Amino acid sequence: MKASELKALREKTRDELNKELAELKAELFKLRFQHATNQLENPNKLRIVKRNIARVKTIMREKELEIR
Repeated sequence: MKASELKALREKTRDELNKELAELKAELFKLRFQHATNQLENPNKLRIVKRNIARVKTIMREKELEIR
């Protein structure tokens, strides 16, 4: 993920981050299904999506700690 993409994520609201997280989780589910049926062309995609999920969760946690 590029620095500009991370900056854009940090500027999103909590609701937008929740929506982004839901989309990433849905994408991960689809990728796992494709992987199980041997239809996944690029297995590295799983790793990338997992990392993006972790990034979104980290930013959500940072925002939570800012409020306190």
